[in-house]
Amino acid sequence: MKKIFVTLIQLAVTVTLLIWVFHDPHQRAQMAIALRAADYRWVGGAIIAYLIVEIAAAVRWQILLRVQKIRLNFPRLSGLFLIGMFYNQFLPGGTGGDIIKSYLLLKETAQHKAGALLAVVFDRLIGLVALVAITVTLVSLRFDLLSRTPETRNLLWLLLLVLGVSVSALIASFIVSGFNLFHLLPHKFPGRDKLIEIAAAYHLYARHWVATFFAFAASLVAHLATFTTFLCVAYAFHAGVKLIDFFAVLPVERTLTALPISFAGVGLREQILQVMLHNLCDVPIAVAKLIGTMSFLVILICCAPGGIVYFFYKPSGVAKRVRMREMQREVATMEHEIQEPQ
Repeated sequence: MKKIFVTLIQLAVTVTLLIWVFHDPHQRAQMAIALRAADYRWVGGAIIAYLIVEIAAAVRWQILLRVQKIRLNFPRLSGLFLIGMFYNQFLPGGTGGDIIKSYLLLKETAQHKAGALLAVVFDRLIGLVALVAITVTLVSLRFDLLSRTPETRNLLWLLLLVLGVSVSALIASFIVSGFNLFHLLPHKFPGRDKLIEIAAAYHLYARHWVATFFAFAASLVAHLATFTTFLCVAYAFHAGVKLIDFFAVLPVERTLTALPISFAGVGLREQILQVMLHNLCDVPIAVAKLIGTMSFLVILICCAPGGIVYFFYKPSGVAKRVRMREMQREVATMEHEIQEPQ
């Protein structure tokens, strides 16, 4: 019931934001003009850029699975990955695809319950670390630009707050893992099971630092290709933006729209880009909103094939009925292994 209530709140916020973003008839008329004048070859470039995102993310996931000794043929791996991408975009919360991907992966390799879950956990984790690295670099280079106006400064401070919380959580989980402090946490401590999962992933992938390095590099490629997707859409609408300035804006949009405020960041994305691009890059408000909407449509187009794959998907493994709780219990048993001195 709690999840249903949160989802209904997200949908209500999404509808409200969309009404607010597109309520002005004058701006809608300007959007219509911009759509007619757009160079849609750049939209094609945006689709190609996002396909690179998917390829890089799939390569990262394959690297992490091989560390777990989980080997799938390319069609199976690609199919599961596309299904995960589809559900991440079309389910509220942004992590539904991870759950579906773990569930189906277990059907393919039932003997690797913990490995299936840990690979997905670390996949998210290393993607977050890469985004933090890119954000710190770009904000450091363009801090004066991003803090130029009160509106953009407010969004910048919000970004830094979210970034600080994320980094603090990463450091805390690393300390708890590195010093085996689980025995100090009460069994009902909020997030204890998740900390155990993260710790198990740390311990495993730290011993495979070469694979972790290449997975991190793939994450960097995926994030930068996502930024390029938005940049190509901006060029399609003839927005005169400098690459470094535009890329400095994107971490604000990428981070804040990942918060569970609206459904898939719809409405919130347009509002953030309106504030940032109009105030910092002199992009017309109507065009800034269109950049957000069209970029999201490009992402949806690239993720939509996952729905078709899911419709025809049949597991090749012998496991027909699996439970996510079984995977989590197997990971939880690693707590004793982690606490033992190596």
